Amino acid sequence: MILSASRRTDLPAFYSEWFLHRLKQGYVLVRNPMSPSQVSRVVLSPETIDCIVFWTKNPAPMLDILEEIRQMGYEFYFQFTLNPYGNAIERYLPGRDARIEAFRRLSRAVGRSRVVWRYDPVILNDKLTPDWHMRSFRELCERIGGLTEECVFSFVDRYSKMSRRTAGLVREIRPEEMRRIASGFAETAQKNGIALKTCSEAIDLSSFGIEHASCIDRSRIERLAGCPIDGAKDPNQRPECGCLQSVDIGAYDTCRHGCVYCYACGGEETLRRKTRSHDPHSPLLAGHLSESDRVTERKAASLKKSQLTLL
Repeated sequence: MILSASRRTDLPAFYSEWFLHRLKQGYVLVRNPMSPSQVSRVVLSPETIDCIVFWTKNPAPMLDILEEIRQMGYEFYFQFTLNPYGNAIERYLPGRDARIEAFRRLSRAVGRSRVVWRYDPVILNDKLTPDWHMRSFRELCERIGGLTEECVFSFVDRYSKMSRRTAGLVREIRPEEMRRIASGFAETAQKNGIALKTCSEAIDLSSFGIEHASCIDRSRIERLAGCPIDGAKDPNQRPECGCLQSVDIGAYDTCRHGCVYCYACGGEETLRRKTRSHDPHSPLLAGHLSESDRVTERKAASLKKSQLTLL
């Protein structure tokens, strides 16, 4: 089983204590986002979990427990979103220098092969122009280029729940602008020894040497696990997504970064209610079980192939 921690929230930034406690307890409870009274019980043993994929904009609160997680027998890597935006767009994030320092510390602690840089999403408006992005990407590459092997980027998608938050901040991106940005990014990434990929983008940018990414990546997981993985493509993601199927243990409306483009957070009142209900010792990320909840055991098993293949 591949554990996603988490596309729905920044678990390393806000819920590291809870996550470590769940690993020690050996299980976690996850509400179905579409039917909240349906709760899955997910076993978290090292024998079952082949790899943990962490998604974060600020791993600093988790850095001190990574060695403990590794000693418990878990393999993992990070998808680390590091964008050049200020607080108008990523409202409650630490400053850019602090996040670059966290990137540096993380890479040194776990190795550059376990840290994937995400420049995600690319947003255009009157101030954030293609030229601005190419300059910003170059500056970030120069500061973290030796700390990662791969950068994944995407162009912003406009979801209905984002419309009020993004008014005046986000506009549609034309295909010719995508290609111009991709060309500039590709040249800079190559100079800095970084493989450049896109996340769930339909546009073909292969002429710039840019491949489609698999953020939950079979080849990376196989390298970490030391054996082939018998996983299938995730049917719950978009057609352009190449990710392996995984189990996400996060909860929507629990991330406090306040990014205006985020699809995982809706209203402020829901965010306040859910974050107030968080208990580090609860098996649920937000709140506790109620009498109306129905808990079922989620079938989970290692995806490691028992017989190694000859390469």
